Amino acid sequence: MTEQELIIQLRQKDEEAFNGLFHQYSGMVLNTALGLIQNHEEAEDVVQEVFIEVLRSIEGFEGKSSLKTWLYRLTISKSLDHLRARKRQKRGGLFTFISFQNDQSWMHQPDFNHPGVQLENKQRAAVLFKAINQLAENQKIAFTLSKLEQRSQSEIAEIMGCSVGAVESLLQRAKQRLQKLLREYYVQDQRN
Repeated sequence: MTEQELIIQLRQKDEEAFNGLFHQYSGMVLNTALGLIQNHEEAEDVVQEVFIEVLRSIEGFEGKSSLKTWLYRLTISKSLDHLRARKRQKRGGLFTFISFQNDQSWMHQPDFNHPGVQLENKQRAAVLFKAINQLAENQKIAFTLSKLEQRSQSEIAEIMGCSVGAVESLLQRAKQRLQKLLREYYVQDQRN
């Protein structure tokens, strides 16, 4: 079945077509959400929200991009919504004063285990995921799509709606920021 035929069947609310779409892309959606949110339960919520949104919005899907690209965009959007909601909830709590001069509180966040990480690399991966969480939003998206989802720069550009040059720049800045964060972490870790 071609993508266009699948879209037609989805617009007709064909349950078999929807189940096929879900089985084909739910793993990709989950992995992308996990890479951005770093919480398995919330990532599973995003999977549900993405596919509900597909049912709601398939009529408006114009086909300017592939269905897969559209699913990536929906996943990123829903994941960022979850992250923003999480930040709003944290702000609603007690006010704390943090020294921005030497703020290394990111090192003390709970560990997150991505299912694609080998057991012997779990500790290093946990530190890396904590550092990834500190990246600017667009850097985090580009880095996650590149390194966790193995997407090419041109695919990332299409998903993010920007140029390949912008993606290169985002990835470069993300790598520089991660190097700095991880260097600080390991220097601090060696002192302890």
